[in-house]
Amino acid sequence: MSMLEEARRELIRRAAEGKWDENEQVHIVSARNLTPEEAIGKPDRDDYPLLKGKEVMMEARYRDGVGQAYTDQPGHFSGTLREVLHMPLDTNFRRAVFVATLNAVMRSLQQVEATVHCKDKEPALCAQQLPAHIENTYGRAKIAFVGLQPALIQSLVDAGFELKVTDLNPDNVGQTRCGVRIDDAALNADNARWADIVLSTGSVLVNDTYHELLQGKPVIYYGVTTAGLAKLFDLPRFCYCGR
Repeated sequence: MSMLEEARRELIRRAAEGKWDENEQVHIVSARNLTPEEAIGKPDRDDYPLLKGKEVMMEARYRDGVGQAYTDQPGHFSGTLREVLHMPLDTNFRRAVFVATLNAVMRSLQQVEATVHCKDKEPALCAQQLPAHIENTYGRAKIAFVGLQPALIQSLVDAGFELKVTDLNPDNVGQTRCGVRIDDAALNADNARWADIVLSTGSVLVNDTYHELLQGKPVIYYGVTTAGLAKLFDLPRFCYCGR
């Protein structure tokens, strides 16, 4: 059973216990309709995936909770929590709807924080904290980095970490970014075996490619996408400036 299927079973179980009403509306808004400024503000660099348009942020609202998830298949959905909990998790769009909703529901219950992407100067501030966080927790680890998140990669390169980076965007594959060659995501499993730790975008949970990262090494997920899943499954997560 996939992690998302397990998470769905857990939400259905909690709903049956009366923790929330499955018939309440959940509103999903695709970040395709958001300007880059609305999604990430005005950061200090222009090479973030949100600004390049290769990935977008899907946002779910449940009661007073807001949850977000990256996806490469944006769209619109508005329905009940029951509909979300029972929809097939067979496309990136549907998985993103579920993950964003999970984050919104758990945020509404005050069980998670940092479910909304940081903005403006915050991505750079977040990146500044990453090298010390890795070194204090894992030492001078070799890192398999999944997803081109330029500020985080640059901070690790500047701090002298050895890392291999992969990305799904063909425009990046084979290019040198932040002083590191970007490899195809087909090398995720090989890089995970080479590394001491894996530092991965939460998008791998939405596109269902996270299995190849599980090579017996610690996997740390960065960003807002994994907020609810990290809480449910006690997954290491780095999101210093999430809102």
